[in-house]
Amino acid sequence: MRTNQKLIVIGGAAVIVVLALLALVPLFISLVSHPGVKTEAIDADGAKAASTDVDGKWVVTTKPGKNMTSAGFTFYELLPGDERTTSGSTQDVEGEMTIEGGSLTAGEVTVNMGNIVTDKDVRDENVRRKILHAEQYPESTFVLTEPADVSQLPDDGTTGTVTLTGDLTIHGETNSVTQEFTALRTGDNVVVHADVPINRLDYGVETPEFVAAKIAEEGEVNIRLKLEKKG
Repeated sequence: MRTNQKLIVIGGAAVIVVLALLALVPLFISLVSHPGVKTEAIDADGAKAASTDVDGKWVVTTKPGKNMTSAGFTFYELLPGDERTTSGSTQDVEGEMTIEGGSLTAGEVTVNMGNIVTDKDVRDENVRRKILHAEQYPESTFVLTEPADVSQLPDDGTTGTVTLTGDLTIHGETNSVTQEFTALRTGDNVVVHADVPINRLDYGVETPEFVAAKIAEEGEVNIRLKLEKKG
């Protein structure tokens, strides 16, 4: 009789453990597959016309408000029978650009990878330490390598486009990229945005073994910069 009672107790405990684990599965999946926090495109609704000439030295501003500066990533997570996206971003961005005679002649942007945030503290820690290795590679940069004509950008509060070529450095690896950016001249600001497609393997970013969902090789660097004229 005692043996049967022990078996019943053990069996009941095992069922409880299994049910508890099953209950935690949706929670764990939500930690790795929620959309996260993405750097979105420019919102040009109600934008005022430009109030200053495009020539000059421009610096990135991190003042809060509409179209505030933000940079980050979007990865595609591959789950069994499903594909989802997750994003992270930070406002810890510095940079400047120089425009002379309607030509963008110099530009550099630096992003602090140690301050990338998603929507989950656990994921933030994993992304920074286990995927991007922010302690070892604290910064990502984009440096313009070819001049670009910006004289045609509208000054009436509507968006235009400009193609930029430069060196993108992530995780200590540098690759040349050419990407079309959307640009908005409004008031005394210039706002630029792009979703730059990347292959994470080109930058030495691997999927850690502990991550339940595999990360697709293809992803995006999302960047939106709000700049103001210096001086």
